[in-house]
Amino acid sequence: MTTVLDLTQQPPRPRHPEKAHRPDTPVLKKPDWIRVKAPVSKGYADTHRIMRENGLHTVCEEAGCPNIGECWEKKHATFMIMGDTCTRACAFCNVKTGLPGPLNPREPEHVAEATKKLGLSHVVVTSVDRDDLDDGGAGHFAAVISAVRAHCPRTTIEVLTPDFLRKDGAVEKVVEARPDVFNHNLETVPSRYRTVRPGARYFASLRLLQQVKEIDPQMFTKSGIMVGLGEERNEVLQVMDDLRAADVDFLTIGQYLQPTRKHHEVVRFVPPDEFEAFKSVAFAKGFLMVSSSPLTRSSHHAGEDFARLKAARARSAR
Repeated sequence: MTTVLDLTQQPPRPRHPEKAHRPDTPVLKKPDWIRVKAPVSKGYADTHRIMRENGLHTVCEEAGCPNIGECWEKKHATFMIMGDTCTRACAFCNVKTGLPGPLNPREPEHVAEATKKLGLSHVVVTSVDRDDLDDGGAGHFAAVISAVRAHCPRTTIEVLTPDFLRKDGAVEKVVEARPDVFNHNLETVPSRYRTVRPGARYFASLRLLQQVKEIDPQMFTKSGIMVGLGEERNEVLQVMDDLRAADVDFLTIGQYLQPTRKHHEVVRFVPPDEFEAFKSVAFAKGFLMVSSSPLTRSSHHAGEDFARLKAARARSAR
Protein backbone atom coordinates (compact mmCIF):
# COMPACT_ATOMS: atom_id res chain seq x y z
CA MET A 1 0.00 0.00 0.00
CA THR A 2 1.34 3.42 -0.97
CA THR A 3 0.66 6.46 1.20
CA VAL A 4 0.34 9.74 -0.65
CA LEU A 5 1.03 12.84 1.37
CA ASP A 6 -1.07 15.91 0.70
CA LEU A 7 1.63 18.55 1.00
CA THR A 8 -0.93 21.33 0.90
CA GLN A 9 -2.09 20.20 4.32
CA GLN A 10 1.38 20.11 5.87
CA PRO A 11 2.10 22.81 8.47
CA PRO A 12 4.37 25.57 7.14
CA ARG A 13 8.06 25.18 7.87
CA PRO A 14 8.92 27.39 10.84
CA ARG A 15 11.11 30.40 10.13
CA HIS A 16 13.50 29.35 12.87
CA PRO A 17 13.65 25.53 13.02
CA GLU A 18 16.95 25.77 14.88
CA LYS A 19 15.14 27.52 17.72
CA ALA A 20 12.09 25.23 17.77
CA HIS A 21 13.43 23.12 20.66
CA ARG A 22 13.85 26.13 22.89
CA PRO A 23 11.26 26.72 25.61
CA ASP A 24 8.98 29.69 25.08
CA THR A 25 10.24 32.85 26.73
CA PRO A 26 7.95 35.33 28.47
CA VAL A 27 6.82 38.38 26.52
CA LEU A 28 6.64 41.68 28.38
CA LYS A 29 3.97 44.20 27.44
CA LYS A 30 5.49 47.04 25.45
CA PRO A 31 5.41 50.43 27.15
CA ASP A 32 3.94 53.52 25.52
CA TRP A 33 7.33 54.75 24.33
CA ILE A 34 7.73 51.72 22.01
CA ARG A 35 4.93 52.63 19.62
CA VAL A 36 5.40 52.96 15.84
CA LYS A 37 3.13 53.69 12.90
CA ALA A 38 1.96 50.87 10.63
CA PRO A 39 3.69 50.94 7.21
CA VAL A 40 0.92 52.12 4.86
CA SER A 41 2.32 55.10 2.91
CA LYS A 42 2.90 55.40 -0.84
CA GLY A 43 6.62 55.81 -0.21
CA TYR A 44 6.61 52.48 1.63
CA ALA A 45 4.86 50.79 -1.30
CA ASP A 46 7.29 52.32 -3.81
CA THR A 47 10.30 51.18 -1.79
CA HIS A 48 8.87 47.67 -1.50
CA ARG A 49 8.31 47.53 -5.27
CA ILE A 50 11.87 48.63 -6.07
CA MET A 51 13.30 46.00 -3.71
CA ARG A 52 11.25 43.22 -5.29
CA GLU A 53 11.97 44.35 -8.86
CA ASN A 54 15.70 44.11 -8.15
CA GLY A 55 15.45 40.84 -6.23
CA LEU A 56 16.94 42.38 -3.11
CA HIS A 57 16.61 41.69 0.60
CA THR A 58 16.56 44.29 3.34
CA VAL A 59 17.43 43.98 6.99
CA CYS A 60 14.40 46.20 7.58
CA GLU A 61 12.15 43.27 6.63
CA GLU A 62 14.23 40.27 7.64
CA ALA A 63 15.06 41.57 11.11
CA GLY A 64 11.58 43.00 11.71
CA CYS A 65 12.81 46.56 12.30
CA PRO A 66 10.22 48.70 14.11
CA ASN A 67 11.23 51.76 12.04
CA ILE A 68 10.43 50.26 8.63
CA GLY A 69 7.32 52.38 8.13
CA GLU A 70 9.12 55.65 8.85
CA CYS A 71 12.24 54.81 6.83
CA TRP A 72 10.56 53.30 3.78
CA GLU A 73 8.13 56.21 3.60
CA LYS A 74 11.23 58.33 2.91
CA LYS A 75 12.61 55.61 0.56
CA HIS A 76 15.43 54.85 3.00
CA ALA A 77 16.20 51.13 3.07
CA THR A 78 19.13 49.08 4.35
CA PHE A 79 20.24 46.49 1.82
CA MET A 80 21.03 43.02 3.16
CA ILE A 81 23.36 41.29 0.73
CA MET A 82 24.44 37.66 0.23
CA GLY A 83 20.95 36.20 0.66
CA ASP A 84 18.38 35.99 3.44
CA THR A 85 19.84 32.99 5.28
CA CYS A 86 22.51 33.33 7.98
CA THR A 87 25.01 30.68 9.03
CA ARG A 88 24.58 31.62 12.70
CA ALA A 89 21.64 31.48 15.10
CA CYS A 90 21.97 34.42 17.47
CA ALA A 91 19.32 34.39 20.17
CA PHE A 92 18.20 37.96 19.45
CA CYS A 93 18.01 37.88 15.66
CA ASN A 94 15.00 37.33 13.40
CA VAL A 95 17.01 36.47 10.26
CA LYS A 96 16.65 32.86 9.11
CA THR A 97 19.43 30.37 9.89
CA GLY A 98 20.61 27.61 7.59
CA LEU A 99 22.96 26.81 4.71
CA PRO A 100 22.86 29.80 2.34
CA GLY A 101 22.86 29.50 -1.44
CA PRO A 102 25.65 30.70 -3.73
CA LEU A 103 26.34 34.40 -4.08
CA ASN A 104 24.50 36.21 -6.85
CA PRO A 105 27.22 37.79 -9.03
CA ARG A 106 24.71 40.39 -10.27
CA GLU A 107 23.73 41.52 -6.78
CA PRO A 108 26.25 44.40 -6.64
CA GLU A 109 24.73 45.88 -9.81
CA HIS A 110 21.21 45.37 -8.48
CA VAL A 111 22.07 47.20 -5.26
CA ALA A 112 23.56 50.05 -7.26
CA GLU A 113 20.51 50.25 -9.53
CA ALA A 114 18.13 50.29 -6.56
CA THR A 115 20.25 52.96 -4.85
CA LYS A 116 19.89 55.13 -7.95
CA LYS A 117 16.13 54.52 -8.29
CA LEU A 118 15.56 55.39 -4.64
CA GLY A 119 17.66 58.54 -5.00
CA LEU A 120 19.72 57.74 -1.91
CA SER A 121 22.35 60.26 -0.89
CA HIS A 122 23.58 57.84 1.80
CA VAL A 123 23.22 54.07 1.51
CA VAL A 124 23.64 51.42 4.21
CA VAL A 125 24.68 47.90 3.19
CA THR A 126 24.68 45.00 5.64
CA SER A 127 24.65 41.23 5.26
CA VAL A 128 23.94 37.89 6.82
CA ASP A 129 26.90 36.05 8.35
CA ARG A 130 28.53 33.85 5.70
CA ASP A 131 30.88 31.60 7.62
CA ASP A 132 30.71 29.19 4.64
CA LEU A 133 32.71 31.58 2.44
CA ASP A 134 36.51 31.73 2.52
CA ASP A 135 36.50 35.49 3.07
CA GLY A 136 33.16 35.69 4.88
CA GLY A 137 31.77 37.70 1.96
CA ALA A 138 34.28 40.56 2.24
CA GLY A 139 34.94 40.50 -1.50
CA HIS A 140 31.22 40.76 -2.18
CA PHE A 141 30.99 43.80 0.09
CA ALA A 142 33.84 45.36 -1.89
CA ALA A 143 32.05 44.61 -5.17
CA VAL A 144 28.86 46.27 -3.91
CA ILE A 145 30.78 49.36 -2.81
CA SER A 146 32.47 49.56 -6.21
CA ALA A 147 29.16 49.19 -8.09
CA VAL A 148 27.43 51.89 -6.04
CA ARG A 149 30.39 54.23 -6.56
CA ALA A 150 30.14 53.68 -10.33
CA HIS A 151 26.38 54.28 -10.56
CA CYS A 152 25.99 56.90 -7.82
CA PRO A 153 29.32 58.72 -7.35
CA ARG A 154 27.83 61.30 -4.98
CA THR A 155 26.22 58.72 -2.68
CA THR A 156 28.06 58.09 0.58
CA ILE A 157 28.32 54.45 1.63
CA GLU A 158 28.03 52.87 5.06
CA VAL A 159 28.69 49.17 5.57
CA LEU A 160 27.51 47.14 8.55
CA THR A 161 29.59 43.99 8.38
CA PRO A 162 29.74 40.63 10.15
CA ASP A 163 32.77 39.90 12.32
CA PHE A 164 34.57 37.87 9.60
CA LEU A 165 35.65 35.54 12.41
CA ARG A 166 38.83 33.63 11.50
CA LYS A 167 38.83 35.02 7.92
CA ASP A 168 42.31 36.42 7.34
CA GLY A 169 42.42 39.47 5.09
CA ALA A 170 38.66 40.03 5.10
CA VAL A 171 38.67 43.34 6.97
CA GLU A 172 41.40 44.65 4.68
CA LYS A 173 39.31 43.87 1.56
CA VAL A 174 36.38 45.94 2.80
CA VAL A 175 38.49 48.86 4.04
CA GLU A 176 40.42 48.98 0.75
CA ALA A 177 37.07 49.45 -1.06
CA ARG A 178 36.80 52.72 0.93
CA PRO A 179 33.30 52.90 2.39
CA ASP A 180 32.62 56.19 4.13
CA VAL A 181 31.54 54.48 7.36
CA PHE A 182 32.59 51.05 8.62
CA ASN A 183 30.07 49.75 11.14
CA HIS A 184 30.25 46.54 13.11
CA ASN A 185 27.94 46.03 16.06
CA LEU A 186 29.10 44.55 19.36
CA GLU A 187 25.36 43.95 20.02
CA THR A 188 25.64 43.40 23.79
CA VAL A 189 28.00 43.40 26.78
CA PRO A 190 30.62 40.62 27.14
CA SER A 191 28.77 38.77 29.94
CA ARG A 192 25.74 38.23 27.67
CA TYR A 193 27.61 36.85 24.66
CA ARG A 194 27.25 33.17 25.55
CA THR A 195 23.45 33.35 25.57
CA VAL A 196 22.79 36.25 23.17
CA ARG A 197 25.53 35.95 20.54
CA PRO A 198 27.14 32.52 21.04
CA GLY A 199 28.74 32.28 17.58
CA ALA A 200 30.74 35.49 18.08
CA ARG A 201 33.54 36.66 20.34
CA TYR A 202 33.43 40.07 22.01
CA PHE A 203 37.12 40.84 21.75
CA ALA A 204 37.27 39.63 18.14
CA SER A 205 34.57 42.17 17.25
CA LEU A 206 36.40 44.86 19.18
CA ARG A 207 39.65 43.96 17.41
CA LEU A 208 37.93 44.23 14.02
CA LEU A 209 36.96 47.83 14.73
CA GLN A 210 40.48 48.59 15.91
CA GLN A 211 41.91 47.06 12.71
CA VAL A 212 39.82 49.37 10.54
CA LYS A 213 41.41 52.40 12.19
CA GLU A 214 44.90 50.90 11.93
CA ILE A 215 44.45 50.43 8.18
CA ASP A 216 42.76 53.79 7.56
CA PRO A 217 42.80 56.20 10.53
CA GLN A 218 40.50 58.61 8.65
CA MET A 219 37.69 56.11 8.07
CA PHE A 220 34.68 56.66 10.31
CA THR A 221 33.92 53.66 12.52
CA LYS A 222 30.65 52.90 14.23
CA SER A 223 29.26 50.26 16.57
CA GLY A 224 26.06 49.61 18.47
CA ILE A 225 24.57 47.64 21.32
CA MET A 226 21.11 46.67 22.47
CA VAL A 227 19.97 47.08 26.06
CA GLY A 228 17.24 45.28 27.95
CA LEU A 229 18.96 41.88 27.70
CA GLY A 230 19.93 41.66 31.36
CA GLU A 231 23.08 43.77 31.25
CA GLU A 232 24.15 46.02 34.12
CA ARG A 233 24.73 49.75 33.71
CA ASN A 234 28.42 49.50 34.60
CA GLU A 235 28.82 46.91 31.83
CA VAL A 236 27.41 49.33 29.27
CA LEU A 237 29.86 51.98 30.46
CA GLN A 238 32.72 49.49 30.11
CA VAL A 239 31.69 48.77 26.51
CA MET A 240 31.87 52.51 25.86
CA ASP A 241 35.41 52.59 27.24
CA ASP A 242 36.41 49.56 25.14
CA LEU A 243 35.05 51.18 21.98
CA ARG A 244 36.81 54.46 22.68
CA ALA A 245 40.06 52.54 23.23
CA ALA A 246 39.52 51.19 19.70
CA ASP A 247 38.98 54.80 18.52
CA VAL A 248 35.38 54.18 17.43
CA ASP A 249 33.67 57.43 16.40
CA PHE A 250 29.95 56.68 16.57
CA LEU A 251 27.93 54.71 19.13
CA THR A 252 24.29 53.60 18.84
CA ILE A 253 22.25 52.24 21.75
CA GLY A 254 18.73 50.88 21.30
CA GLN A 255 16.14 48.77 23.07
CA TYR A 256 16.15 45.05 22.30
CA LEU A 257 12.76 43.87 21.02
CA GLN A 258 11.93 40.18 21.07
CA PRO A 259 10.95 38.80 17.61
CA THR A 260 9.21 35.61 18.86
CA ARG A 261 8.77 33.54 22.03
CA LYS A 262 11.66 31.36 20.84
CA HIS A 263 14.09 34.28 20.96
CA HIS A 264 15.83 35.77 23.97
CA GLU A 265 13.35 37.46 26.27
CA VAL A 266 13.25 41.19 26.95
CA VAL A 267 14.47 41.36 30.53
CA ARG A 268 13.57 45.03 30.88
CA PHE A 269 12.25 47.93 28.84
CA VAL A 270 14.76 50.71 29.47
CA PRO A 271 12.99 54.08 29.92
CA PRO A 272 13.88 57.05 27.67
CA ASP A 273 15.60 58.99 30.44
CA GLU A 274 18.18 56.21 30.85
CA PHE A 275 18.95 56.36 27.13
CA GLU A 276 19.49 60.10 27.49
CA ALA A 277 21.85 59.46 30.39
CA PHE A 278 23.81 56.94 28.31
CA LYS A 279 24.07 59.54 25.53
CA SER A 280 25.49 62.16 27.89
CA VAL A 281 28.07 59.75 29.30
CA ALA A 282 29.08 58.55 25.82
CA PHE A 283 29.67 62.08 24.56
CA ALA A 284 31.69 62.80 27.69
CA LYS A 285 33.85 59.76 26.92
CA GLY A 286 34.76 61.22 23.55
CA PHE A 287 32.46 59.74 20.89
CA LEU A 288 31.94 62.17 18.00
CA MET A 289 28.36 61.00 17.50
CA VAL A 290 25.90 59.14 19.74
CA SER A 291 22.38 57.94 18.98
CA SER A 292 20.66 56.55 22.06
CA SER A 293 16.91 55.98 22.32
CA PRO A 294 14.47 53.06 22.61
CA LEU A 295 13.94 52.91 18.83
CA THR A 296 17.54 53.63 17.80
CA ARG A 297 18.83 51.14 15.24
CA SER A 298 22.17 51.05 13.42
CA SER A 299 20.86 52.47 10.16
CA HIS A 300 18.00 54.63 11.49
CA HIS A 301 18.57 58.21 10.30
CA ALA A 302 21.98 57.06 9.04
CA GLY A 303 22.28 59.77 6.40
CA GLU A 304 21.49 62.64 8.77
CA ASP A 305 23.75 61.14 11.42
CA PHE A 306 26.62 60.83 8.93
CA ALA A 307 26.36 64.57 8.18
CA ARG A 308 26.51 65.29 11.92
CA LEU A 309 29.45 62.91 12.29
CA LYS A 310 31.47 64.74 9.63
CA ALA A 311 30.62 68.09 11.18
CA ALA A 312 31.68 66.85 14.63
CA ARG A 313 35.06 65.71 13.28
CA ALA A 314 35.57 69.06 11.56
CA ARG A 315 34.84 70.90 14.82
CA SER A 316 37.20 68.68 16.81
CA ALA A 317 39.99 69.30 14.30
CA ARG A 318 39.90 73.09 14.76
